[in-house]
Amino acid sequence: MIEGKTVTAIILVAGNSTRYGQNRNKNFEDVNGKSVLFYSLNAFDTNTYVDNIVVAVKQDEIETVKEIIQKENFRKPIHMVVGGNSRKESVYNGLKETNADIVMIHDGARPAIKQNYIDKCIESMKEFKGVTVGVKSKDTIKITDENQVVVNTTVRANTWIIQTPQCFDRNILWNMHEKYKHDEVTDDCMLLEKEGYPIKIIEGDYTNIKITTYEDIHIIKQFVKLT
Repeated sequence: MIEGKTVTAIILVAGNSTRYGQNRNKNFEDVNGKSVLFYSLNAFDTNTYVDNIVVAVKQDEIETVKEIIQKENFRKPIHMVVGGNSRKESVYNGLKETNADIVMIHDGARPAIKQNYIDKCIESMKEFKGVTVGVKSKDTIKITDENQVVVNTTVRANTWIIQTPQCFDRNILWNMHEKYKHDEVTDDCMLLEKEGYPIKIIEGDYTNIKITTYEDIHIIKQFVKLT
């Protein structure tokens, strides 16, 4: 706990894995003898701040996730909810499952997340209502119009690539989901940004990649290890 506050980790595995290109959920792929999902579950199960875990999963993959959970000796309560048709809906369904003070949202397909980044996110909740892990962009980022014509160039030193976990005051995030339920967002920080909440970025590292294509499986094998 942090100052008497409870923490729930919500792990998202209900995506379609379309770009993965293998007609199967990338979260269930084998990486060094364990599923991708195992590593994400294990990271939050072993974290000293996290009290319980909620997994947002497709209805027809619930049994697969149950098997992964039952094979391991996880110590903390793990609940499942049916994910939605979008990332936003899956988070919303996960929020329904917990009344914790703090929630952490994490992509199941980021199995190389390190404990110190989880810790720093939660500890930063003493000062902020929203926190995310990210890395500075190594490249120059340009903004274009719908015709792919450049309209602006970002300042590279101030340009970040956002990762997960992202950490929030649960009640505030819930209220933002309710208020902006029809708005499209690509991460939950955007919801708080709409109301002017400052979002803290914890600088992570480039090993915390999200498995997107099949080639990423070969990369992630170098970054994860069994504990």
